[in-house]
Amino acid sequence: MMAFVYVFIGGGLGSLLRYGISILTKGIFSTDFPLGTFIANILACIMLALLVYQFQIRQEGPQWLDQLLVIGFCGGFSTFSTFGNETVELISKGATGIAIANVLLSLITGIGLIFLLRYFKA
Repeated sequence: MMAFVYVFIGGGLGSLLRYGISILTKGIFSTDFPLGTFIANILACIMLALLVYQFQIRQEGPQWLDQLLVIGFCGGFSTFSTFGNETVELISKGATGIAIANVLLSLITGIGLIFLLRYFKA
C-alpha cells in the first residue's frame, strides 16, 4: 500500500518540475520547438538510467526509494503524452520539419542516453 504513496509523491514532484522547466524555457527562448518537454524528457532519461543502475542493477538502496524516484518521479517528470501532443500541434501548424526533428532528437537522445548510462557506466 505504501508503494502507491511513494509513487504518488514522486509523480507529483516530477510533474511540478516538468511544468516549471516548460514555463522557464518559454520565458527564455522564443522557438516553436517544444524545448521544455525535450529538456524534461532528456533529464528524466538520464536520471532514470542512473537510478535503475543504482537500485535495480547494483541492488543498492531501499525499495521505497526506487518506487519514489524511478516509478514516481521519473514517470511524472517525463511525459510522452505532452511530447505526442506538441508534435501533432507542430504538424497541424505546418511545421512538419520541426515535428520530425522533435521526434528524432527525442527518441535518439533519450534511448541513446539510457543505453550509454546503463551499459557503459564507469
